[in-house]
Amino acid sequence: MDFDLPAEHRMIRDTVREFCEEEIEPIAWDIEEEHRFPEEVFDALADLDMMGVPVSEEYGGLDGDQLMYALVTEELGRVSGSIGLSYAAHTSLATKPIELFGTDAQKERWLPPLATGEYLGAWALTEPGSGSDASDMDTMARKEGDEYVIDGTKQFITNASVAGSILVKAVTDPGAGYDGISTFIVDPREDDGFEVVTEWEKMGLNASPTCEIKFTNCRVPEDRLLGAEGEGWTQTMKTLNGGRISIAALSTGLAQGAFDAALHYAKQREQFGKPIGKFDAVRDMLVEMDRKAERARLLTHKAATKYDASEDVTRISAMAKYDASEAAREVAEDAVQVLGGYGYTTDFAPQRFYRDAKLMEIGEGTSEIQRLVLGRELGL
Repeated sequence: MDFDLPAEHRMIRDTVREFCEEEIEPIAWDIEEEHRFPEEVFDALADLDMMGVPVSEEYGGLDGDQLMYALVTEELGRVSGSIGLSYAAHTSLATKPIELFGTDAQKERWLPPLATGEYLGAWALTEPGSGSDASDMDTMARKEGDEYVIDGTKQFITNASVAGSILVKAVTDPGAGYDGISTFIVDPREDDGFEVVTEWEKMGLNASPTCEIKFTNCRVPEDRLLGAEGEGWTQTMKTLNGGRISIAALSTGLAQGAFDAALHYAKQREQFGKPIGKFDAVRDMLVEMDRKAERARLLTHKAATKYDASEDVTRISAMAKYDASEAAREVAEDAVQVLGGYGYTTDFAPQRFYRDAKLMEIGEGTSEIQRLVLGRELGL
């Protein structure tokens, strides 16, 4: 066991941290207030070669591992949950599955623009009538000649309004249950029958677009099928194992950002003649916040390391996502409390971390679903 990061990983982390502090932190609140997707930030991340961290150099990526990707995601979340969320959805949900499941031709066509940051990607699973039971979908794809025709609606899709490609889950065999679900690559810029119906106003993370999208007689060539028919659900489960690690990393970043803000305030703010951090009640709260953030980080790094070792990470990724997302919300809530009345204003960051953190307990499997997964892993 070695808890020191490899030198290359430290260099990447420090580079991204410096970028975040200089380029993102000064605009983090403005983009939330304006509900503006910051294209310039993602262009700059592309210039830093960060948009395809875990993707092979052959396809324009950095050829990093899951741990390196988790470090980048954490640093983004530390200053902006919105940017971290769009980055994570692009990388683990929209890009990595093409490398894992695509043909050589699909990788050559679709991976380079994603990995180099020419455009962002999206991943469309959830529907208006399905949430935790994501397999209960109504979106259908029927084969007609050398094309598939997609009809249906997808809900709560991150990046859909700014994406250059979207991985869409659809039913190709209505009577086959899980084995009847397939994955398709849709080009929202060129494919007819695709429409962004709604871009949601949300509790937080409003600089990251969350959309409802509709497919109406959307025709795609048969070579847009990712893998084989009926492999969509198996691909989804493998994708979510990695995706949960990225949400754990993002949650850890949110927790760390909220803690940093609270600690700084507690050292500066004086009451009764001394900094409030010197009082037992505040000090003990900060100690607990630090403990929770560090625990989340350790679980996340363990999950990422096991993923990189090609081990089964179903249990540890669910545990990391569950623990880190809960920690993010708890730490952010306590950060608001440390700042008192100021914490409730939008002039200070903790309220933003608090609102952003809540989604971490919902997206890519709710905390309740993570407990279900963990129970099954225990044979219960």
